Amino acid sequence: MSTFFLIFLVMILLDTSISSKNVQISEATEWNSTRRQLEKESCKIGNPIDDCWRCDSEWETNRKVLADCAIGFGRNAVGGQDGDIYVVKDSENDDPANPIPGTLRYGVIQEEPLWIIFDHDMVITLKEELMMNSYKTIDGRGYNIQIADGPCITIQNVSNIIIHNIYIRDCVPGGNTMVRDSPKHVGMRGYSDGDGISIFGSRDVWIDHCTLANCRDGLIDAVVGSTSITISNNYMLHHNEVMLMGHSDDFLDDKNMQVTIAFNFFGEGLTQRMPRCRHGYFHIVNNIYTGWEMYAIGGSANPTINSQGNIFIASDNNSTKEESIQVTKREAIPGDEEWKNWNWRSDGDVMLNGAFFTPSGETGPQSYIKASSMVARPASFLTNTSPSAGALYCQRGIPC
Repeated sequence: MSTFFLIFLVMILLDTSISSKNVQISEATEWNSTRRQLEKESCKIGNPIDDCWRCDSEWETNRKVLADCAIGFGRNAVGGQDGDIYVVKDSENDDPANPIPGTLRYGVIQEEPLWIIFDHDMVITLKEELMMNSYKTIDGRGYNIQIADGPCITIQNVSNIIIHNIYIRDCVPGGNTMVRDSPKHVGMRGYSDGDGISIFGSRDVWIDHCTLANCRDGLIDAVVGSTSITISNNYMLHHNEVMLMGHSDDFLDDKNMQVTIAFNFFGEGLTQRMPRCRHGYFHIVNNIYTGWEMYAIGGSANPTINSQGNIFIASDNNSTKEESIQVTKREAIPGDEEWKNWNWRSDGDVMLNGAFFTPSGETGPQSYIKASSMVARPASFLTNTSPSAGALYCQRGIPC
């Protein structure tokens, strides 16, 4: 292991130290904004999503180019690319049953495609779940946009959703009240779990460059037949059960689920589920994991997990050392060794500080075709560039 490699990883750990779960977005994004140095001759660094749009100094004018930059299983999510720009001006007056024009809720429930942006920094505290309609983009670039301290985002039985550059934190349950999900329909919602982003029975979803922390349930959950999802370039911290992929061991429709998890930074204060998978196909590629208390990647009900080009840095927590160094965990009946037939592989991953990945099933690439969605960069790519994850600080007139 080269000295440069070790020093670089130590710098990552130090630079991602955030002392409070209630940090402001400017603090939460300091890690990526201060470490990122765009080279004068070329700002492209090899991350295919960022290289597609971040070098453009006219990104504000060309916002919708972003929809052409998705990769992985969620690459067909166009969001509101074919619609008008809708500007959120009102962060205060959230009416779940009868949304007010100018609010975020009013924009996301409309029938037509919309590209939703904001006209000033704002913290939006929702009174109930934000029920999204199809063909919507929530684009927070240019301002510090937080959804915090209330119920958060629900993507249910819709398609073509992009959520970009939002800080989502401290989400709590809501429900047992009337919530509108389209101009033509308002209905009673049961209690929600308190997820940051809940994806339920939906497809063609892309979540990119968001910062997520400290929600009551999951940061991002995808269940009940959801598929064609990419979760990329996000920064996740201070949370227990980070991501759940799959509704239950008995819900067989999730066998068709395909999710790409790429270029994310799993930061401090995380415990487990990065992700926890059931049934489907999961491409976990070019992420950085900087410690976990229980495990990083887990699952049950025979999911296929294709882990490629990631860096796993185990925790120094001596009180739970055995758990904090195991990357993988299978949820299986004690004594049942069926899990040995599940296709879980580690291909080109780097294990540090004692981290270990327990493979199972087939090793050849043919068995992982349905869990392959992009070309993995070697793990050295993550050490030879200045990584950038989470909500970005984008200024008008210069590359982001």
